[in-house]
Amino acid sequence: MNEILVCSSCGREYSPDEKFFRCPSCSSFFNLKLDGLKFDPSDLNSRSGSGIWRYRSVIPVKNDKNIVSFSEERTPLADYTSESGELLIKLDYLFTSGSYKDRGAAVLVSKVKELMVDYVVEDSSGNAGASVAAYCARGGINCSIYVPASNSEAKLSQIKSYGAELVAVEGSRSETSKRILFEAEKYYYASHIWNPYFYHGTKTFSYEVCEQLGWEAPDTVVLPVGHGTLFLGSYIGFLELYNLGIIKKIPKFIAVQAENCSPVYRKWNNLNNDDANAASADTVAEGIAITDPVRINDILSVLKKTGGDVIAVSEKEIEDTLFKLIGKGFYTEPTSAAAVAGSEKYLASLKNPALGDGQGAEKIVTVLTGSGLKASSKIYKLFSERGK
Repeated sequence: MNEILVCSSCGREYSPDEKFFRCPSCSSFFNLKLDGLKFDPSDLNSRSGSGIWRYRSVIPVKNDKNIVSFSEERTPLADYTSESGELLIKLDYLFTSGSYKDRGAAVLVSKVKELMVDYVVEDSSGNAGASVAAYCARGGINCSIYVPASNSEAKLSQIKSYGAELVAVEGSRSETSKRILFEAEKYYYASHIWNPYFYHGTKTFSYEVCEQLGWEAPDTVVLPVGHGTLFLGSYIGFLELYNLGIIKKIPKFIAVQAENCSPVYRKWNNLNNDDANAASADTVAEGIAITDPVRINDILSVLKKTGGDVIAVSEKEIEDTLFKLIGKGFYTEPTSAAAVAGSEKYLASLKNPALGDGQGAEKIVTVLTGSGLKASSKIYKLFSERGK
């Protein structure tokens, strides 16, 4: 397998050993092209383990000695029944740092080690920062994590506890992104947004789902979208499996956003992003409170290619779903509840002939992205306000 960094805009190609985070010619982000990709499910056995490194042959880390890992285990694919219908929910909040971001961080930090980089910077709404900090601690790599000061105290504490330098930035998530760009010009930017290696970690979501379904793809995947790191990564995974002839179709992709912060929804529906709430980040689902996704055009492209759609959910729908999930034993953060709320709206549309095909028989997979332990104070406040 050969790796090539390809500029998403001008198409220039660079060696994967380069350490800049964007194209020197046009400043656009990179994608990663893998030539000679090989994967055969029949080669998997008990010695392959059961986590993301089970798919080692498609993960772009050249030497095993550079792998930084917590022996990540495959996350369960649980049944979930609501009044809207049945779903399969991937429990990615069970990873070591408490979120699906461990998929991406494991591969990205392994690449950092392979490049012999000893200090990185990253910006995050919380989960990605915690994950990168955890893997850097595991790999003996120093890091500074830039996070909005308004984020959950538990997430800020988690990042700092790993030994990372925590830089709390006043203002919105966008302000944090602007602040980090100055540092990214000087130090290696271990960005879950800009760095393509992160997406080749999150693509393992698709490999796991298909293996758990007997090497078949679901009909539809419904995923929460801020910057789209799981959304785009999982599309890469399904596309690889399809091109390798392992699955017969690529699922329909449904993106879920909070109504109070919905740039993808608004652009998809040709709405004016200058309208009230279009660029707001005032949502309990802080993990997807992204007003200006770097890869928004790629997200829209996946929606078009797969016949997908974007669903926006209200704060009440997010909170109601959060209470239902916790009541069923899933202690997850509000961003995860947004994904399930969107899934239930999608399910309901299938039963309405005006909105769907009336079939309602699709195999639908969604995800719980982050642990509720990261947002316990916020969850307690929400329960208190409702007299729970």
